[in-house]
Amino acid sequence: MVRGKDLYEILGVPRNASQDEIRRAYLKLAHKYHPDKTGGNKEAEEKLKEINAAYDVLKNPEKRAQYDRFGTVDGQPFDMGGFTGGFRGFTEGFGEGFESPFDDLFDMIFGSGTRRTSRRSSAQRGNDVETTLTITLKESATGAKKRVRYLCKEQCTECHGTGAEPGSKPEVCPQCGGTGQIRASHGFFSVTRTCPQCRGGGKYISRPCMRCGGQGRISATRETEINIPPGVDTGTTLRSVGDGEAGTNGGPPGDLYVHLQLKEHPLFERKGDDLYCEVPVTLSQAISGTVIKAPTLIDGMIDLTIPEGTQSGDLLRKKGLGMPRLNNRGRGDLYYKIVVEIPVRLSKHQQDLLRELDDLANAKNYPQYWKFRELKEKNFD
Repeated sequence: MVRGKDLYEILGVPRNASQDEIRRAYLKLAHKYHPDKTGGNKEAEEKLKEINAAYDVLKNPEKRAQYDRFGTVDGQPFDMGGFTGGFRGFTEGFGEGFESPFDDLFDMIFGSGTRRTSRRSSAQRGNDVETTLTITLKESATGAKKRVRYLCKEQCTECHGTGAEPGSKPEVCPQCGGTGQIRASHGFFSVTRTCPQCRGGGKYISRPCMRCGGQGRISATRETEINIPPGVDTGTTLRSVGDGEAGTNGGPPGDLYVHLQLKEHPLFERKGDDLYCEVPVTLSQAISGTVIKAPTLIDGMIDLTIPEGTQSGDLLRKKGLGMPRLNNRGRGDLYYKIVVEIPVRLSKHQQDLLRELDDLANAKNYPQYWKFRELKEKNFD
């Protein structure tokens, strides 16, 4: 700004504007006249100098009060001061305790609440590990404790995770001075990036550990015990906290995720929380009815009543004898599917007895058979 211009007029705010209103006005104008927006236009560059110089005074309560009272700062008519050198020095020459106005602009453009950090934390959490475990249907019903073996990266036992050969220790990275970041200037912005030599750790290993190659971790087979609750199914994933890969630079370990699969059972099929079991019965048992011993998955043998005239495919339900639901929310049901087995390899005498039975049968004995006989004789359009 040249002498004589009003600071409030430059920012487009009234003299009684709040500090927040002044800041918002500045951010709006600084964004408008930013070189990336104007393509390096000289007039816009001069305008941006005025805007920043005005904001430097009005954002500071003491300077603003002095300007409001006397129209000057430090007894001198207001001018461009430290801004006459172009865009260099926006982060310098503001006196101790003051911030560059471009810190605010940086926040606005990048949406960051933290303007700078002198050092990034190099501690990193270890990766999570996934593995698959196959269990039996009964184990899924009763719950179990199982040992799981899996590959992961553990802390090196030679260097204890430092990555340095025993007898030596990591040194401060000479390229970044231990900050883990390299700062580079782009125009009037100061941009930081991860140091390529130490990869953000701030440490440099001149003598890497022979066993882990300076990584601080080695690949190993680990075994741990997990608790399987009753009711799990294929696709259930269990999490074991802290059993994943070791962290680096003091970071915490990752977690272990175990994906469960169920083996096929020779008798029972699971459908959700219910169980199904096929039960073969003889022709005479299905005709006359009977009581047989039937298996359950976890409740032992039970008495199963086969009603007289049971048909092949009928389902007999036993409530509450199915799979336990997770979190102790009861159990599903057990269904017995009756399969009437037709006898094979009968002797002639046996076959004659069955024919005799058919000759004595009527529509009451075979309702579906006799209905079919009647319908097949009719003509249908």
